[in-house]
Amino acid sequence: MRKLLCNCSTLKFIDRAKIFVQSGDGGNGCISFRRERCVPEGGPDGGNGGSGGSVIFQVDSNKETLIDFVNHVHFKARRGENGSGACCYGANSDDLIIKIPMGTQIWNENQDIMFFDAVEDGKQFVIAKGGKGGVGNAKFATSTNQAPRFAKQGEAGESMWLWLVLKIFADIGYVGFPNAGKSSLLKVLTGSKTKIANYPFTTLSPELGAMWRHDTKLLMADLPGIISRAHENKGLGFQFLGHIERCSGILHIIDVSNLNCADALGAMLYEIEKFSPLLMEKKQIVALNKIDLISNEEIEAQVKSLASYGFEVFPISCTQKLGIQQLVDALFSLKNSK
Repeated sequence: MRKLLCNCSTLKFIDRAKIFVQSGDGGNGCISFRRERCVPEGGPDGGNGGSGGSVIFQVDSNKETLIDFVNHVHFKARRGENGSGACCYGANSDDLIIKIPMGTQIWNENQDIMFFDAVEDGKQFVIAKGGKGGVGNAKFATSTNQAPRFAKQGEAGESMWLWLVLKIFADIGYVGFPNAGKSSLLKVLTGSKTKIANYPFTTLSPELGAMWRHDTKLLMADLPGIISRAHENKGLGFQFLGHIERCSGILHIIDVSNLNCADALGAMLYEIEKFSPLLMEKKQIVALNKIDLISNEEIEAQVKSLASYGFEVFPISCTQKLGIQQLVDALFSLKNSK
């Protein structure tokens, strides 16, 4: 069998994070008077305060999970400097730039208002604007009030709790019932260290794996298993299907040894359509896993039973590494056909 890939990697995948952001307060204006021997009639010379830093999200295509926000929750920009005498203005504070992966949605704390959807690499979004600097007493001097003894305080910054929700830009999303072999396939293709065990729902959160062919990268997402009536919140529910909304294609993985493959595929398609009918428009292929456990005649019968769906079908065995190269070729073709 030809070499499958030249490099691979796996990533700790975090798709939700709650964070607190706070922009900087504006610096206060200064109350000051010029008092020098050479200027006996010195007047007000208090300078303005500087503006506080804003909190800005920036889309970064090099990031692929929200893992940076697991232990770092509070993000606060610096306040502007206060004004001083001799009409010296306080310095403006630098903005705080927070880099997020493509596909991240920014929601308010109640998750009923979406502020920003990160779909364009490099794009910035100001979530909390820094407070304006206060005004020094020099600015308040008039012909009728030549010695104002007051100044304006800087404006307060903005603060809020936010939810970051990542809907990944993977090329291929894995969908299947529990124990169909999704994690095993990801391990075979990418060297993933994801948990593999002989009981349902060993994958509790999406896992990412990357595979390269020459200079082409294929990013794959292994989603937790779904079951019939997942849309009724059975099992782990079907909220994880949100991650395939931005995938180029869907790979259905079916355990050919224990299930009627046609019924299994039909059940998965039903759950996908319940989640979002638009997902049914994506390009889809099927992998029949564990073919080493049944005869060739049974494999052929299962493949024929899926003909009515119109999807390409690839019999494979993750343990014996049978049919893997053909599936890899199909996955790269699926990526390139978008």
